[in-house]
Amino acid sequence: MLGVMSTFDARKLAQTSNLDLVEVNPKAAPPVCKVMDFGRFKYEEKKRANDAKKRQVQQELKEIKLRPKTDDHDLDFKIKHVKRFLDDGNKVKLTVRFRGREITHPETAQRQLEHIVHAVRDEALIEVAPRMDGRTMVAIVAPKVRKG
Repeated sequence: MLGVMSTFDARKLAQTSNLDLVEVNPKAAPPVCKVMDFGRFKYEEKKRANDAKKRQVQQELKEIKLRPKTDDHDLDFKIKHVKRFLDDGNKVKLTVRFRGREITHPETAQRQLEHIVHAVRDEALIEVAPRMDGRTMVAIVAPKVRKG
């Protein structure tokens, strides 16, 4: 710890010890500098950035596809899959695809999606409510933020 000194004196001190004058925090008043090896500083900075990137959680969008005539037992299995995806920290896109004349009864798909959303209401937040998108009905649920 050398304290506040002029830039000229700091450069001179760095040159005498065969090191570099590295600006650590330019936003401080006065700017904070260290006398150190610049190559080592860059290496440590890169290492810190890589560690931060590793700790960052990646959130994927998983998709569960249904049909309006999907049976209740199959729906229960789909709900288990949705819960597993949510526990892993992923968002889930629920898609009900209509074929042919099935499009005349969108309320069946609406009921299915509401049933799934109701079943996972403790683990999930509704990000996009069930809505028609062409010949498909789509809803998106995301995991609740856990404190811990």
